[in-house]
Amino acid sequence: MRKVFVNTCRLVLAVVFVLSGFVKAVDPLGTQYKIQDYLEAMHLGSLLPDIATLGASVLLSAVEFCLGISLLFAIRRRLTSRLILAVMLVMMPLTLWLALTNPVSDCGCFGDALVLTNWQTFWKNILLLSCAVVVARWPLDMFRFVSRTNQWIVTNYSAVFILGVSTWCLYDLPIFDFRPYHIGASIREGMTIPDDAEMPQFETTFVMERDGVRQEFTVDNYPDSTWTFVDSRTVQTREGYVPPIHDFSIVSLDEDEDITEAVLADKGYTFLLISPHLGQADDSRLDLINEVYEYARENDYPFYCLTASAASEIEQWRDMTGAEYPFCATDETTLKTVIRSNPGLLLMHDGTIVRKWSHNSLPDEYQLNGRLENNAIGMMPNDSVPGKILMILLWFVLPLALLTMADRTWMWTKWLRRRKYHTTQQPQSPQNNIINPK
Repeated sequence: MRKVFVNTCRLVLAVVFVLSGFVKAVDPLGTQYKIQDYLEAMHLGSLLPDIATLGASVLLSAVEFCLGISLLFAIRRRLTSRLILAVMLVMMPLTLWLALTNPVSDCGCFGDALVLTNWQTFWKNILLLSCAVVVARWPLDMFRFVSRTNQWIVTNYSAVFILGVSTWCLYDLPIFDFRPYHIGASIREGMTIPDDAEMPQFETTFVMERDGVRQEFTVDNYPDSTWTFVDSRTVQTREGYVPPIHDFSIVSLDEDEDITEAVLADKGYTFLLISPHLGQADDSRLDLINEVYEYARENDYPFYCLTASAASEIEQWRDMTGAEYPFCATDETTLKTVIRSNPGLLLMHDGTIVRKWSHNSLPDEYQLNGRLENNAIGMMPNDSVPGKILMILLWFVLPLALLTMADRTWMWTKWLRRRKYHTTQQPQSPQNNIINPK
């Protein structure tokens, strides 16, 4: 029963660490933004440059993933179990601080795939710490899937795989997009609040004064004009429905007006060039950006650049690129959520996201030919989520499964040979050495 309990705790920890590491590796920029949020909450945001936080993001996802795989395959059982216990001992006070002070909205343990409140994260880590204590107490009770001889293959292949995933998702875009601005999402529908949705409730308390005496009142018992207003406090008493997209807006900098509804209501195609900060944008594909804008202008497709940059950065970008497209202001956090690339390109049709490109994969003149209505680019891509999951299974799970089966078969045949050898080498019974008198 103890071995069953230990291996159950081992599997729980392994699954959580593998999933947590993988979703971080799929979205390394999102993990970097979360690390920066933590640093800002600790007033340490200016100490580390962006390249350091990005490196920490990639390293964190790789360590979590490899620790989870090592625990799953029972590789270096004593060392792995102690390392995981050390990680949980570090995370416990951190998550307790998050739960008590709420400096960030969520911990980011599972990226955007699964958003937990800070208290949910704390109780989750209580469970994981308990499992880590059990595994570290009896590490040798964990049974192996792969023999010690072949464990190095699992470790190295897992490290190469997860680092390759992070590198590819940094170069292009996240393989899996868990944000509300994924391909196929309607921004207009994401901003809609259902008629029967439960709305948040607020309670306002008014501090009033009369004849030197202060007293608190609510809206229901608001006093007459003989009382003088001093102060008011508003507290949210009940959570309400929050739409998946609640902070998306487009303000034209040329006309100084909100054009969000006009852009989303357009029945045709619209190109959106996304850049949170133009001063930090990659400028290696400026020719392709200008080609896309020329294509859009020739075919009467609206083209806007959405940015949170200051006016000086916009002017510098115009001087450097010769940009003639209109610039619009959008919240920085929103732009970083829309696409993990600076700059990145979005193609919408009737308020629905059809395509997303990073600055490393922008369409060229050979792909942009003819009207989008008759072009493959104007259609939804064929890379579905089941297809991507199948790709992960073929590239990672299947090789390890084949290795496990081959290893178990080899160990079984080795055991059979050893047993046969010992059987044939057994000395003959003394009875067989007695000479028959006849």
